[in-house]
Amino acid sequence: MTAISRSGSGRTGVATLICGALAAGGLAAAGVATLEPGEAAASSHREAPLISGTPAYDNTDVYAFVSPDKPDTTTIVANWTPFEEPAGGPNFFPFAEDAQYDIRIDNNGDAQGELVFRYTFKTHVKNKKTFLYNTGAVESLKDPDLNVTQTYDLELIKLRKEKVVHTTKLADDVPVAPSNVGKASMPDYAKLRSQAVYKLSNGSQTFAGQADDPFFLDLRVFDLLYGGNLSEVGNDTLKGYNVNSIALQVPTDLIAESEHQPIVGIWSTTQRRNAQGYHSQVSRLGSPLVNEVVNPIKDKDKFNASVPKDDGQFLKNVTNPELPKLIEAIYKIKAPAEPRNDLVDVFLKGVKGLNQPPHVTPSEQLRLNTSIKPTASPKRLGVLDGDNAGFPNGRRLTDDVIDASLQVVEGELLGAKNDLGDAVDKNDKQFEKAFPYVALPTEGSRGPLAKGVSTGNDVRNQLGDALQPAGTTTGTDTTLIATSAGAGAAGILLIGGGLMWWRRMSGGGGGRRAYRGR
Repeated sequence: MTAISRSGSGRTGVATLICGALAAGGLAAAGVATLEPGEAAASSHREAPLISGTPAYDNTDVYAFVSPDKPDTTTIVANWTPFEEPAGGPNFFPFAEDAQYDIRIDNNGDAQGELVFRYTFKTHVKNKKTFLYNTGAVESLKDPDLNVTQTYDLELIKLRKEKVVHTTKLADDVPVAPSNVGKASMPDYAKLRSQAVYKLSNGSQTFAGQADDPFFLDLRVFDLLYGGNLSEVGNDTLKGYNVNSIALQVPTDLIAESEHQPIVGIWSTTQRRNAQGYHSQVSRLGSPLVNEVVNPIKDKDKFNASVPKDDGQFLKNVTNPELPKLIEAIYKIKAPAEPRNDLVDVFLKGVKGLNQPPHVTPSEQLRLNTSIKPTASPKRLGVLDGDNAGFPNGRRLTDDVIDASLQVVEGELLGAKNDLGDAVDKNDKQFEKAFPYVALPTEGSRGPLAKGVSTGNDVRNQLGDALQPAGTTTGTDTTLIATSAGAGAAGILLIGGGLMWWRRMSGGGGGRRAYRGR
């Protein structure tokens, strides 16, 4: 494959100017009409009118990569429920019980799934006479003080021409890691996370639970493009928000067609049960940013309900994209000539010689060449910076998809060299080095302590003694329970009270960056 090399030196004032504003102008103009005041769209966070009203069914991001510590396996992370405020009790953020959460695999490039990993959830409540999520400090997933819990079943569905040919139950009643209520309620949340990692008999691992949102970018474009004078830039506006995460690590030979055809296409969907009892698809996500920036408002809900084999209906959105025209109008940077076949290759077919399957049918999927081994030192721009183990060859948690996508959209692969970005180059929290890799969720009790309270203060309550599920004790006075619950609620309320685009200049430029096929 022809190498595409570039130098990071010689950044001009104009290039620097549009670093963050590029993301700003395109994202804002393409997506602002779907948003409510003060809200934002990131990857697929509230990207379409219908799904924005039902966050529990809303895919936010999909990640797929060869596992760095187990290179014979592939890890897929799919997230739902955008903008989870950590202190958002008392119900917090369960997975929906009337939904099918699917991870779908196309392993031959025909734009039809051959494998579906399906997660379905159930909610369990120990004591329905209290409003509390937990009635005391939670030490384990089996702790009686964890009042509201969830479990899930995992099925592997094999398809041929989109028809089910075989279904296997891989796991049954696996516990979900709870929402991270706070330090007093869950003093060792990492322990709860580890208990929610479930190993399957075929060498796979699965996890479901709350996690820090791994997507990082500056989103404050909706306040007149960074405050109207570019004063609001360079901060990760997803910092502090959580998501509901499903992570699955499987032996690569389980999902790849063969050793000679190791490229898989991956996307996630949500199906919601309707009034007639049937499930219909309401959300879909493969590569990041497609439904936000590529599809216009008229196509967003249609895309969420569609399947990859029908993606020809959205082709013009890719070959004649709106975003470069907006950039040209606002910043006078000439848009690349259309039709944009370079974008078709990158986002609909995969890059030839890297992650494009033979005889590929163009469709929107996150494509991963599972034969490319992980690197010890990942580069945030992935393939654009010579790191073929990264985006758009799959997507790692550390990949800066905003910067990489903006540079490609503005013609990087057509010879229009640029160093565009939003000046947010990494996540606010460190990712884990082992499965499920996502960072621990931000706790609901973050922030300063109340005035006069020392850091060593043990803020545990005694609700667990009074609020017992029916049948666990005898002779309990219901009046005492109600009184204790009220007092405990007041105590909890008292205890709980309480994004630039300027790219940092490096001393001699960014060095050489190359795109090399294998």
